[in-house]
Amino acid sequence: MSVGQTIRHKTQALKGRVTERIGRTTRNRRLQRQGTTDQISGNLKQSGDKAKDAFRR
Repeated sequence: MSVGQTIRHKTQALKGRVTERIGRTTRNRRLQRQGTTDQISGNLKQSGDKAKDAFRR
């Protein structure tokens, strides 16, 4: 996939990790869940991009 999409997906996963840590520190469960969701979403998108690239070769 394009470099822009790759960066966007990695940034989403990183944002999720930061959000989850903030949620843990402040004991805010909503932030923890939101961070975990962002992490999972970003990682799934990265995996999808890798699979698409593998089939194109």
